[in-house]
Amino acid sequence: MSATGSTDVVAAVPARDLARLTLLGALVGLPAGLVAFAFVGAVHLLQELLWTDLPEALGADEPPWYLLLGLPVVGALLVAAARRLPGDGGHSPVDGLSMEPLPPVAAGSVALAALASLGFGVVLGPEAPLMALGSIVGVWVTRWTGVTGRARGLLGVSGASGAMSTLFGGPLVAGIMLLEAGAGALTAVTLLPPLAAAAVAYVLVTGFGDWTGLPMAGLAVPDLPEYDRVRPGSLVLALVVGVAAALLVTGVRRLARAVQATEPRVGRVPLLLVSGLGVGVLALAAEALGADPRDVLFSGQSSVPALVSESSVGVVLVLVVAKALAYGITMGGGFRGGPIFPAIFLGVGLASVAVAALDVSPTLAVAVGTAAGMAATSRLLLSAVMFSALLVGRAGLDTAPAAVIAAAAALLTVRLLDRPRPA
Repeated sequence: MSATGSTDVVAAVPARDLARLTLLGALVGLPAGLVAFAFVGAVHLLQELLWTDLPEALGADEPPWYLLLGLPVVGALLVAAARRLPGDGGHSPVDGLSMEPLPPVAAGSVALAALASLGFGVVLGPEAPLMALGSIVGVWVTRWTGVTGRARGLLGVSGASGAMSTLFGGPLVAGIMLLEAGAGALTAVTLLPPLAAAAVAYVLVTGFGDWTGLPMAGLAVPDLPEYDRVRPGSLVLALVVGVAAALLVTGVRRLARAVQATEPRVGRVPLLLVSGLGVGVLALAAEALGADPRDVLFSGQSSVPALVSESSVGVVLVLVVAKALAYGITMGGGFRGGPIFPAIFLGVGLASVAVAALDVSPTLAVAVGTAAGMAATSRLLLSAVMFSALLVGRAGLDTAPAAVIAAAAALLTVRLLDRPRPA
């Protein structure tokens, strides 16, 4: 998480205030969880409406070509409208996740831009808008508590943590991401309010998800086979995937910046429209080459199971290339959303080449690819390894050493690639 801004939110919190702030953090978790539930549910329902119900109403079993081309373009128009509102639709995903707080007046712009991006098929995840909305909720709630100064900033971070926990399998990954990124100069002790918010939000959202039937898990890969022992070849694969994921994600980010740099010349709205059309064209091209176009669209969260079970190396490579190009175009074109989950898809896709070609365990591929992709885009090591472990669960306990190597290789490679060249 290339955490930008807000690094001085909390320099120190007096011990006598920590208990009160922890209780307030738990309080913030309630509305943050409700906002997360409403947002994720709205994205899910919008995607079902546009990409399942609408094709069925048109008499098609799959989205026809004109929807693959047209829906991202319609989304681009809505994003352009949202970015005219206060807040510019939230932070740009080109430079990674940002912890810089937004004012409450930006909430409408953030929500509309994210729904228009995620619901209409462009390649971004829900984590950035959820963090922004959670932070806004935290700041708004604290206005009623009399908390001021840096403590208010801490509760704003708590709102972001609460929202993040709904995507990353509970409070632990969210807390480690905040600590590892240095958000608000957090220490282990001052993590208590964000962790309390994350725990409350996660329990609340999980309960609502079970009650309504809406899928609330950030990423779920069911029925993974047990990976029962560490093999030397697994560590070699992890190293290769980590380096490859870093190279690919770095290339995607450079493509995004190159696309973004054209905005002053072509204008925001034309760039959004062309970028949306480009995503649709890539989905159609992938379909012509034998892949499912819907695996090219969206963040990739729901496509990972199909990706690791794909038996054709060619189809896996088509999906990785098309997804990477669509990801870069989406980020640079001015859409709004998070950069982590598409990078995880790319990491798992690279590992899935070995599944299809060498009969490598899909459990290992998910663990290694998740750790490599998340580390490459977030620049965080521990968070990537922990999320990878949560994702594969008990079936993949022995994948931990390989996941560590994949994440470390990705992080080191990205940092080497980011080093400025000597003049």
